[in-house]
Order: sequence, then C-alpha cells, then structure tokens
Amino acid sequence: MQNKKLQSETEYPNVGGTNYAYMVRCVDGSLYSGWTNDIEKRLLAHNSGRGAKYTRSRLPVTLAYLEEFPTKEEAMSREWHLKELTKKEKEELAEGWAKNHELYENH
Repeated sequence: MQNKKLQSETEYPNVGGTNYAYMVRCVDGSLYSGWTNDIEKRLLAHNSGRGAKYTRSRLPVTLAYLEEFPTKEEAMSREWHLKELTKKEKEELAEGWAKNHELYENH
C-alpha cells in the first residue's frame, strides 16, 4: 500500500509556522503523538521505518491531527499534553481535525 505524499504545507489548514504537534494513525488503529519542525519530512520518516520506534512495526501511518506553533517549546509542550489524553479524547480530537480538514479541502 503506497501512502500519499504531502503535496505542500498548504494542503493542511492552519499550517505555516515552523513547529508542529501531530498525531498519526497507525495501521493497527492506534495513535502516536509527536512534534516536528517539518511535517512532510517526519511523515516520510515514519513511513520509511526511520520514525519513532513505536510506529516502525505499525506501518503505514497517516496524519490524524496537526497543530502549528511558533516555537519548538510550545510544540513539545502540546505533544506532552496530547500523550496525556485518554484514547477517547485523542479520537475526538482527531475526528474534529479530520472534519475541519475535509471542509478545507472541499472549498
């Protein structure tokens, strides 16, 4: 199964800063949270097996949530908060992001 490579940062809403907190959905349905300053590169790293140890055995992954921050520290803080959420809270966040993303793509 081949994953869609991100076309550009403008493909996702609210993107334009340099630091991101994100969640990816693994092939087993689990969610992994992280932070990066280059979301395209990070997704490619995850899907080539060079990402987090957790995702290496759960490929492919797809972007489930993305949030932009002006500083590395803010993105890292949000990552920590994402990891502290319950599974249900993470799913609700991802669902809301997906709905907003669909609206953005359709306009």
